[in-house]
Amino acid sequence: MSPPKKRRPAAPVPVHGEPVQGEPEPVALLVAGGTVLTLDAADTIVPDGAIAIRKEKIIAVGPRRELERRYRARRRLEARDRLILPGLVNAHTHAAMTLFRGVSDDQELLTWLEKYMFPLEARFVSPDFVRWGTRLACWEMIASGTTTFADGYFFTAEVARVADEAGLRAVPGQGVFDVPTPDAKDSAAGLKRCEALLREWQGHPRITPALCPHSCYTVAPETFPRIQALAARYHARVMIHAAESQGEMKMMRERYGTTPVRHLARLGALGPNLTAAHCVWVDDEEIRLLAEHGVGVAHCAESNMKLGSGAAPLAKMLAAGVAVGLGTDGPASNNDLDMFGEMATVAKLHKVASLDPTRAPAAEVLRLATRGAAAALHLEKEIGSLEPGKRADLIVVETSSPNALPLYHPYSYLVYSARADAVETVVVDGKVLMERRRMLTLDTEAIRRHAERYRKKIAAAFPN
Repeated sequence: MSPPKKRRPAAPVPVHGEPVQGEPEPVALLVAGGTVLTLDAADTIVPDGAIAIRKEKIIAVGPRRELERRYRARRRLEARDRLILPGLVNAHTHAAMTLFRGVSDDQELLTWLEKYMFPLEARFVSPDFVRWGTRLACWEMIASGTTTFADGYFFTAEVARVADEAGLRAVPGQGVFDVPTPDAKDSAAGLKRCEALLREWQGHPRITPALCPHSCYTVAPETFPRIQALAARYHARVMIHAAESQGEMKMMRERYGTTPVRHLARLGALGPNLTAAHCVWVDDEEIRLLAEHGVGVAHCAESNMKLGSGAAPLAKMLAAGVAVGLGTDGPASNNDLDMFGEMATVAKLHKVASLDPTRAPAAEVLRLATRGAAAALHLEKEIGSLEPGKRADLIVVETSSPNALPLYHPYSYLVYSARADAVETVVVDGKVLMERRRMLTLDTEAIRRHAERYRKKIAAAFPN
């Protein structure tokens, strides 16, 4: 995934899409006038470009004048002097944990989980908590250009419903533990919830239900065959935390005499339907196993840094052919869902960790937040780039703010200096969710009120 040698085409860019003869063809939406960053395999850039959308799919990408000649749009979004690019894909988060944002900082992972998060979740997490926490997360994600997110939590049917009402694309994973959780007394109860989720949402155009066994240290070895059988029955995806911290590695060696990735390999749980979050502490042999089995990896740099967990071997994983995408992790350990911030952090972290300023160049990092994250979630045939036949998930980013000027290279701007509020317009499946910073699918005042309601409850219970 090295950066392209040329960022702008030397010759006129051809129109990619359906040929049109005679009168202009009707389309639902034309996004026109901006510089289109397709993030396709050739990293094609179209100055003064346009995208034609019919129903939920892209039907053509090319120069504005040519698409205006070929298509008659029912609605037009003007993007002159702006960038048009694929919507960002958050490969790993826990959306409802927005309501725990800032409750406990500056802790090591296992201390943070066992002393703070697990007790808080046992006391406060309910369907209502997940509903409003996820609505808050959807507001934050839409406002910062994320169009797809992968989520693992409790009462996951609520996550699916909220993502659907917000218009986002989501991979909601029902949590599975072998200890009591807010929504299940054990893994058997968790798997029943998984099956109910799969039955309800399978085949939905934007919601891809999944199973989310928390980790190898919270799920017993004998539970994994049941997880795999259920996933196979429904052709479902599986997501898990793996090799996140040294504390986890020590626990796994003491309990099972091996590492998380080798443990999963021994259980036959590695496969092309699996996405493993973190993979900070993986060696060369484990990276080879991940690549050979087609496992996607969600790289969550900011959370790993904040919890003092380490820096994942990104360059080695990419060189081995592992599908890696960026994720924010949950907003209680990050503490935000800002993929622009995540991109900037990833680009800089891997330079300083390797003492090599050529590591994680801007073009590569932008791909990890779009095409790469789609591949890590096994959705690369549907999203991640702006190409005919793919779902119409895109964002429009302004380039007139002081931190954008002068604009020499769009990838550099997006990764190193753009902020989340540079996102002006968000489209998912051809539907406009935000236009010129105005939310169209969420009641933000209601979300604000309920966030404050939970702040008061949690602060009263844990005043320190």
